[in-house]
Amino acid sequence: MQRNWAWLILTFLLVAAATYVVLPTPGVQLGGWSHDLNVRQGLDLQGGLQVLLEADVPAGTSVDARSMDVAKQIVENRVNALGLTEPLVQRQGDNRIVVELPAVTDPQQAIDTLKETGLLEFVDVGTASLPEGSAIQTDCLDPSQIDCGNPTGILPTAMPTTMPTTADPAATAEPTAVPTASGPIYHTVMTGVAIADAQVQIDQVGTVMITFEMTPAGSQIFGAHTSSHVNQFLAIVLDKVVISAPRIDSAITTESGTITGNFTTESANQLALQLRYGSLPVPLKVVQSRVVGPTLGQDSVQKSALAAAIGVVVVAAFMILYYRLPGIIAVLALAIYGVLTFALFILIPVTLTLPGIAGFVLSVGVAVDANILIFERLKEELRGGRTLRNAVEAGFSRAWPSIRDSNISTLITCAILFWFGNTFGASIVKGFALTLALGVGVSLFTAILVSRSILHLFLDRVDFSARHSWFGI
Repeated sequence: MQRNWAWLILTFLLVAAATYVVLPTPGVQLGGWSHDLNVRQGLDLQGGLQVLLEADVPAGTSVDARSMDVAKQIVENRVNALGLTEPLVQRQGDNRIVVELPAVTDPQQAIDTLKETGLLEFVDVGTASLPEGSAIQTDCLDPSQIDCGNPTGILPTAMPTTMPTTADPAATAEPTAVPTASGPIYHTVMTGVAIADAQVQIDQVGTVMITFEMTPAGSQIFGAHTSSHVNQFLAIVLDKVVISAPRIDSAITTESGTITGNFTTESANQLALQLRYGSLPVPLKVVQSRVVGPTLGQDSVQKSALAAAIGVVVVAAFMILYYRLPGIIAVLALAIYGVLTFALFILIPVTLTLPGIAGFVLSVGVAVDANILIFERLKEELRGGRTLRNAVEAGFSRAWPSIRDSNISTLITCAILFWFGNTFGASIVKGFALTLALGVGVSLFTAILVSRSILHLFLDRVDFSARHSWFGI
């Protein structure tokens, strides 16, 4: 009894929390952590833009899988910066990336963002501290090379290994670039190919800084430049736009360095992200783009909602008419299952698409099936002369092997479908597998623990000898 009450209390708390998540709420915020509680809708439900990107390499040239993975991550970072709700970016085959942008308001801007080369450069701007957001021209000849194909000069001797840098807006402008009719052209010292990693760190006094690691070749180039340009500015430029312009306070001749300045945690994370993933390892081209309207999705959702409502009513009526009191408890457990599962979809979050909704509806059938197995065993035990309490326990324990095996088989199938969808870019299959797997997991909890606890709560106080009709016997 104590165990049953413990499970009932836990169930009540979970249902209360899940109800808060499901109902329209402003979100959850705990300290510096926050999470919105909006339902994520896929492209087929709310419309948007679908873009197919392909590696822009000569015919017959193979593309390294790791390079495509990095390119996918960079593209994902770019589309997330557009402020869209749950964009989908995934690989398709060996050399393609599919991008789905739900509720996109400016398709051309999105396409332009995806088509950018993502060239990250470290540019010598002399004593001119260029403001963030400044558009500049550089002399980079070959973005695929660390030094852009430009000479880097003579390598220096050993120098100090740290480089605290600060932005100095008061510095006087002294252009070191070549002037042209369209503006100065600055010298690119090296590209983002030289950056191996960049992370945000906070020291003991709370100062936010960025530590970065370079490749050996990048370290030589960087060491040569920083040794001969102390107290000058080195702009970090992404796609010809300045994102930061720190000052070189001392030389760096090792493979690591530090950038300090007036950073917030958010701005430091953004800069570190751009240092890590600013450049595409593989050039990409747009081979197909299409604007998808939500009309078909909305129409399908309305029909699916009607079909689901009819199905739930029919199933609930069957359970109540055939199993009587246990059937009512099963319907209650099914409602708890629905609230918990939908709350999980919001919290993870899961992007709901039509195939995903289909997976959820199928998992409802799995949840009902578990209750049917349990209640059939319960009726058999009652017919065999067991007491009601013992019949409940026997019904659950003897139905458990069948429930366990069938659900494990379903989860294995979901894992295979998810792997297939993730590997071959079949987002429809992936969404179906994910929602079905989550539904099956929750159904195990509600069928085995919630239903059992509620059954004991009600049935342990019932005199079965006088209430056979309550159990359909």
